[in-house]
Amino acid sequence: MSYLDPRGGQPAAGDRSSPADEPSPYAAYWVPAEEIETTEPAEAEPAGPAWNAPTAATSTAEAEYELITGPTTPGRRRAGHRSGGRAGRNLPAAIAVGLSLGLLVLASLVIWKPAFLAVIAVAASVGIWEMARAMRITGARPPLLPLIGGGLVITVLGWRYGEDAVVLGLVVTVLSAVVWRLADRPREIRRDFTASLLITAYVPFLLSFGILLSVPEDGHWRVLATLVAVILSDTGGYAAGVFLGKHPMAPTISPKKSWEGFGGSVVAAAAGSAVVLYLWLDVAFYWGLLFGAAIAVVAVLGDLAESMLKRDLRIKDMSQLLPGHGGLMDRLDSILFAVPTAYLLLTLIAPPG
Repeated sequence: MSYLDPRGGQPAAGDRSSPADEPSPYAAYWVPAEEIETTEPAEAEPAGPAWNAPTAATSTAEAEYELITGPTTPGRRRAGHRSGGRAGRNLPAAIAVGLSLGLLVLASLVIWKPAFLAVIAVAASVGIWEMARAMRITGARPPLLPLIGGGLVITVLGWRYGEDAVVLGLVVTVLSAVVWRLADRPREIRRDFTASLLITAYVPFLLSFGILLSVPEDGHWRVLATLVAVILSDTGGYAAGVFLGKHPMAPTISPKKSWEGFGGSVVAAAAGSAVVLYLWLDVAFYWGLLFGAAIAVVAVLGDLAESMLKRDLRIKDMSQLLPGHGGLMDRLDSILFAVPTAYLLLTLIAPPG
């Protein structure tokens, strides 16, 4: 045994020898290899990410931390770390924020329609910021200034010139973001281009169809009918899922969704839209049923699409901007797919003018 080995020492002599039962001064720092045991049995790797597991990231910052340090395990869990879930949200705050947003949209449509343009512009800007912030986890650096500026341009073009101008605004925004990035990150241009294209198409482009819906004289009824269909889809799906849900719809993407809940979404949105479109836009009941069912389908797809995106990014919410809700994009996920679908369907079954 080496003299430098803390488990050894010089042979003692005379009265300087230590008793056999005297503890070693290094005992607190050294554990023999044979005494190290595995206290937890190894578990098989799960087929998909455990979304409800306590180690799931609950914010973008936490996901960035885990990408650097590795996933949080029982032995590495940080002090004070608590997992978040929908059941743990602040329900009064969520209700208050939801009602406030609904009243804001209603007031902008009914009192002064140009104010709705400002609401969409702000929503698009916040959504772009949340998406760009989340995409940084992948190493992409989508430029905020040209993306937000382009989002505002897309919104205004939709208000003034219609759907063709919206497509033009999409192209100009993506090209502006690419040129902006060429100045300082030419090696990462492909990754930044992909992120910029996704953000622009997903947020301001899809939201601009809400502006297109509102342009006709009866545009406020068209927007409200679409929002009512989305709300009925969410409510019907939640109620049917709670009381009847037994068969998971997409367990690896959104474990809480069931086929029974999906059926409840379609039935509630179809029935409600049939009545609403008949009263507000004089649309036949069967067209209203078709409209509501289609909105329910795309609303659920929009929710699943954002859930898949957040799983890939290993985040739970896009941000913590809205108390009880998470980020604004967490509230817009269903609406983003619903407004272009509503615009196309209403153009066919209830042409403006």
